[in-house]
Amino acid sequence: MQRTKYDNEYSRRAVNFFERTLCHTKGQWAGRPFTLADWQRDELIIPLFGNVDATGRRNYRTAYIEVGRKNGKSEIAAGIALYLLLADGEEGAEIYGAACDREQASIVFNVAAEMVRRSPVLAKMCKIVDSRKTITVPSTGSFYRAIPADSAGAHGYNAHGVVVDELHNQPNRDLWDVLTTSTGARHQPLVFSITTAGFDRQSICWEQHEYANKVLSGVIADPRYFAWIRSVPENADWQDEKNWYLANPALGDFRDIDEMRTMARRARETPALENTFRQLYLSQWTQSESRFIPLHKWDATAGVVDAEALKGRECYAGLDLASTTDIAAMVLVFPPRGEGDIFKVIPYFWIPQDSMVERERKDRVPYSAWLRAGHVFATPGNVIDHAFIRKTLNDLADKFYIKEVAFDRWGAVQVVTQLMDDGFTMVQFGQGFASMSAPTKELLKLVLQERLHHGGHPVLRWMCDNLVVRRDPADNLKPDKEKSSEKIDGMVALIMALDRAIKQPTPGPLGVYAF
Repeated sequence: MQRTKYDNEYSRRAVNFFERTLCHTKGQWAGRPFTLADWQRDELIIPLFGNVDATGRRNYRTAYIEVGRKNGKSEIAAGIALYLLLADGEEGAEIYGAACDREQASIVFNVAAEMVRRSPVLAKMCKIVDSRKTITVPSTGSFYRAIPADSAGAHGYNAHGVVVDELHNQPNRDLWDVLTTSTGARHQPLVFSITTAGFDRQSICWEQHEYANKVLSGVIADPRYFAWIRSVPENADWQDEKNWYLANPALGDFRDIDEMRTMARRARETPALENTFRQLYLSQWTQSESRFIPLHKWDATAGVVDAEALKGRECYAGLDLASTTDIAAMVLVFPPRGEGDIFKVIPYFWIPQDSMVERERKDRVPYSAWLRAGHVFATPGNVIDHAFIRKTLNDLADKFYIKEVAFDRWGAVQVVTQLMDDGFTMVQFGQGFASMSAPTKELLKLVLQERLHHGGHPVLRWMCDNLVVRRDPADNLKPDKEKSSEKIDGMVALIMALDRAIKQPTPGPLGVYAF
């Protein structure tokens, strides 16, 4: 075995446990001894278990592992759970395998149970209770149990080891907090989490991801924290196979590159799958669960939108006022004037002045910078004052011919009545599949064909990056604010305005008004 600075009896014991006691359980490797790949041995097992203090206690108490899927995460996690259960010298050890739900928690447990069954030595030492997802060791009073996230309210944990599978899927931090605070009575406990990247930047996984990066970069000195992240940089070409190896150390070993090529091809052909590929296969943190519009395609359609050149042109407005405490959006869509012309988009956004700084800190979104640059407008107080939106629309009506204003009636009754009194044609727009599907699909089509310019507005770009859609069995689509990781109000307003624009006759070459 290659020597490292942690090549001592502790690291050798861990390596030997894997390679002399355990065997693989699936596929072509099933039944063969668990010979660790070089990177598994030298970058994970040896440093994790070989870094000890003068008394021989393990230094690392928390380990965060982030890597692309199909790189043997379940097998490594199962092996570590069994090592903590059987070979760590802890009487009455309690090992918990945690995951988002019972099915996910069962994945690592089932691998561990099969490893026990295939080992004559371990099979004699352990008792497997499949119905309770538990492996017990009668001679030491120890056990390994799989538990889902909804077990967070249970009491009495005294964990020696915690193995968390796919941390990015945890619905909240409750189970993590309960388990990690239950290790205080143990001499050398270990909380081991292994995951692909996620998209929810308010999650416990993102918190650990950020902390791990700070440990790796030296910003934080934490000798108790083991961090290991393998991912493709965000600015790298996700379609370049050479970059795939950065997030998939098992490529060229037991990871099948043909399967990755198939998924990459599907992601290129189906834009909504791009984020899925980047998140799960390249271990890149994305802005949403499955981005509907590829950001590079959106950027390619920025173009130049000159408001002065559009003076007198007819347009259609979409108005999303769903939240008075967050952000409100209005988007103007100018339809093409005959052959060779394309759609033009101008967005407007409002935020409450008093809560802006707090929301900026909480959401990690540069509202202040956007405000200074004129990309958003702040209204006094802690809620959005619709009077400012009304005034903006009336000011714009002096410049553009706003034929219709499509609106979501939620929270907009008063301002809609006022705008009708001002002479605007207000069109109530439903937020369900029936109303949203056609313009949502049309927006994607226009972007992919580069038949729409939006000027590269940074707030709208951010919301495009957040946009997730829901699909029904009939393949109808609509924006999904619940699944989108951040705000998408501007994209909703754009879709509403686009719907009204594409349903109207193409305006003549001279426009409606001449100023």
